Amino acid sequence: MSNEFQDFQDMGPVDYLVIEFPGNRMTGKGMSLLLDLVDRGIVRILDFTFVRKDTDGSVIALELRDLDADGELDLSVFEGSSSGLLGQDDLDEAGMALEPGNSAGVLVYENLWAAPLARELRRSGAQLVAGGRIPVQALLASLDAAEAEGGSAAA
Repeated sequence: MSNEFQDFQDMGPVDYLVIEFPGNRMTGKGMSLLLDLVDRGIVRILDFTFVRKDTDGSVIALELRDLDADGELDLSVFEGSSSGLLGQDDLDEAGMALEPGNSAGVLVYENLWAAPLARELRRSGAQLVAGGRIPVQALLASLDAAEAEGGSAAA
């Protein structure tokens, strides 16, 4: 394990995202926002790789340079973003979520903003036993349903 991760007690929560790009069309939109989060110390990228699911269902990892065929999508800033956390099994699992003919970015990141809280909780003996994410669509549907019932979403 690298020195960077040896004191995991000081780390914040680690999350992952699989972001699908239909038809393998990656425009790079949003990448500047991701870099801004890194620059401001909100997140730290641990792994960032790309995969493609071919029409036969096979999943292959892509090199960053393979994604910049037209010279407009500059992902070179992400080269070397590999902690070794992601293995082929992880990439295959990410590929299962993709439609054939599409590609995806697989991002593993540490929530630096939560590191001080996580550290103090660990020191007190607490541990995270469950977690999850509520999709925005589900949240909006719930709010719409509450509004339709005549309730107020505001507390």
